[in-house]
Amino acid sequence: MKSLFKSITCSQAGYSALALRVPIAIIFIAHGAQKLFGAFGGYGLEGTGQFMESIGLGPGFIMAFMAGSAEFFGGIFILLGLLARPVSGVLAVTMAVAIFTVHIENGLFMSNNGYEFGLALFAVSLSLVLSGAGKFALDNVIYKKLSGI
Repeated sequence: MKSLFKSITCSQAGYSALALRVPIAIIFIAHGAQKLFGAFGGYGLEGTGQFMESIGLGPGFIMAFMAGSAEFFGGIFILLGLLARPVSGVLAVTMAVAIFTVHIENGLFMSNNGYEFGLALFAVSLSLVLSGAGKFALDNVIYKKLSGI
């Protein structure tokens, strides 16, 4: 188990991952808050659940809860640099689902409700899966503790 956590928390990314983590964390936290709490003009779990049900992602309430939780709590974890690789993987899958179930038929551009924003979030999430959290992150504290450094 110790070696699993060491491989998950290890990162050679330096501070460049921080430049990705902070803005994407803010975006995911805000989008998750829209889905979970109705914050920032969002529809909350009921409204988001109804939308998800209408596009065939059912049960809608549970799917809204899962997507909102992944975005909100995942965003907090990404901001802290805590378990960045697995959390970013969950967020990348969440974005892939959003792209292919909601946006792909509208083309690339956001002006047509296209997938460009979702694709950008997917790409940053995937980058963090590959690179890890970088230097300024709780993952480094965990890694050093497990490695005895």
